[in-house]
Amino acid sequence: MMLTMNKDPLHGVTLAHMVEDLSDYYGWSELGRLIPVRCFTHDPSVSSSLKFLRRTPWAREKVEALYLETWRRAQAAKRGDD
Repeated sequence: MMLTMNKDPLHGVTLAHMVEDLSDYYGWSELGRLIPVRCFTHDPSVSSSLKFLRRTPWAREKVEALYLETWRRAQAAKRGDD
């Protein structure tokens, strides 16, 4: 039996997980600076961000891109520490 690997690095990662990880890593103010959308800059919360991002494809793409960039940098740093 052969398992197929999904090449999509976001496979299985929910939007909620991305927003939570990014807000924990950067904080809301820095996240709002990196992706200047109102849901990150004015009374931010995961819930309000998810509502906006699910309706706004261009903003969701920016969140996904930042998540991937952050994840790749963390993986590279981890390999460098070994």
